[in-house]
Amino acid sequence: MRVIKFYRTEFGNCPVEDFLNDLPDKHSKKIAWTLRVVRDLEQVPTQYLKKLKSTDDIWEVRATIGNNTFRLLGFFDGPMLIVLTSGFAKKTNKVPKQEIETAEERKRDYYRRKGQ
Repeated sequence: MRVIKFYRTEFGNCPVEDFLNDLPDKHSKKIAWTLRVVRDLEQVPTQYLKKLKSTDDIWEVRATIGNNTFRLLGFFDGPMLIVLTSGFAKKTNKVPKQEIETAEERKRDYYRRKGQ
């Protein structure tokens, strides 16, 4: 079983929690269900968890509710810990470059503070 952790900034803010709290209950419940799939299944289907190409080892958790598609970006810290750094509603086929850059920046911050 994987462990899913939400990234926290140096000041204790949690961007993923903020994102989820701003969603309607129906959407946040579907995302929570998707996170349980990612946590519990040994082989997670790529429709729910996929590594993003041309990134610094950033992964996306994907949840679709009707016409709405949501993404949580993050990275693995070891083989079983996923650290999720941000969430957004996806409007286009490609993940916005700014979202990837934010995830990569938060990954560097996470490891910098972990090493202290």
